[in-house]
Amino acid sequence: MAEEWEPSHSAEGGASQASDMAGNVQAEGLAGEEPFYIVINPRSGQDKSSEVTDTITAVLTAAGRRFELMPVSDASLLAETAANAVAKAQDNGGVVVAVGGDGTLNAVSQQVLGSGVLFGILPQGTFNYFGRTFGIPQETEIATRCLLDAIVEPVQVGTLNGRIFLVNASLGLYPQLLEEREVFKQRYGRSRLVAFWAAMVTFLHAHRQLSVELEHEGETLMLRTQSLVVGNNALQLEQIGIAQATEIARGHLVAMTSRPLSVMALYGLLLRGLMSRLGDAENIISFGFHRMTVRVGSRRGRIKVAMDGEISWLRSPLEFKVSEHRLPLLVPRDGTLRERK
Repeated sequence: MAEEWEPSHSAEGGASQASDMAGNVQAEGLAGEEPFYIVINPRSGQDKSSEVTDTITAVLTAAGRRFELMPVSDASLLAETAANAVAKAQDNGGVVVAVGGDGTLNAVSQQVLGSGVLFGILPQGTFNYFGRTFGIPQETEIATRCLLDAIVEPVQVGTLNGRIFLVNASLGLYPQLLEEREVFKQRYGRSRLVAFWAAMVTFLHAHRQLSVELEHEGETLMLRTQSLVVGNNALQLEQIGIAQATEIARGHLVAMTSRPLSVMALYGLLLRGLMSRLGDAENIISFGFHRMTVRVGSRRGRIKVAMDGEISWLRSPLEFKVSEHRLPLLVPRDGTLRERK
């Protein structure tokens, strides 16, 4: 059951915002009276859901701010809970806030995008690429305080067959790595060291290859590869050493793939990524694009893909493109409070 503190029942006192015909939000900042509808995934991050909830409640209550906590007891109910939060925010001139890792932020933003509602986040994941890109503090108390005095930054979103991704989307080896990494996390806990060890184990049996056809801007590239990753996050691309990270600022996505690689070559790429030199590897193929169609072999069935760390099955062909909508993300007004990348 959702926890509530002085729920809002009218749209008065909402943010100084207006929605255009495409559902994009035009706004400078908050008016200071908007209620927060906070979707919390207790399974995200470091499993400190009670502590996180207490912190959010204490900060917002002390500030006299209206809010409603909407915890998700079952992952299958995340989309429904997020949709309910959006509906309440639309009715009451409020803000939807997602609390969790990149996968949770993705699920909630699916409902927010194009709705005319403002979006806030309280990052709780292992890597938090999305939040770190925009300087959102990873400390829950500071991040919650920043929500109270925030401005809106329109954020680019990628789509894959109509479903959005904030950080990246992939097929082939990377979704397999994510599945095995989750098994390691459940056994050994969430940490970057555990994620690295899971990658080492995955690469030991990374023998499956895909025949793919990449079509973009009138050009076609056909190759066999073990993985294709499409990035929408400049910070992640910069950290692994992909020069095309600047393409994100130009309104593009970035595709990364390679010809088939041996286990030792894959380990070499992993090490290069850790040293921010992945783009120097002669086997890596990377380029920016606005729209790309991917066909996998002769398949017309479903293909396993990963979007922001969550596994899905989609039908071929796969259509990657930049969304026509921007996500109206709340970021700290005070630049000194923005966390360094």
